[in-house]
Amino acid sequence: MTKPFQVWVFGKKGCDKCALLNQRLDKLLADDAWSAFEKKYWDVESEDGIVAFCESECVNPQRIPAFLVARLDEKTGAYAPVPNPNPGNVEPPCGHGRLYSFLGMQTDYSRQGGGVITPKMIAAILGEALPGAE
Repeated sequence: MTKPFQVWVFGKKGCDKCALLNQRLDKLLADDAWSAFEKKYWDVESEDGIVAFCESECVNPQRIPAFLVARLDEKTGAYAPVPNPNPGNVEPPCGHGRLYSFLGMQTDYSRQGGGVITPKMIAAILGEALPGAE
């Protein structure tokens, strides 16, 4: 069954933080509360992955792993990134890792960000995609 949302994860082989983001996302999506979402992983070292990464036009290549939320267009059957309803918002829990143009996150490698995307951050972003979320 096609889900209304996909979470596009951008990562690469051998990246511990990429593996951790995938594990956290898999665990979260196993919960019925997030049944509207499925994960789509893009290896940025593959041809398809780098094309998808470039087409997203919003992730800094130095801040991988990253993810964004895409919504199914029922007319076309294609997924498209969900616009960020609050561009420029750097409030916790997502902070400076939040993507500007689309609903998603990239890794904040600053001392403050610590290079970690927590389950709380992931849930906050996914929650914004759901109908009625503000």
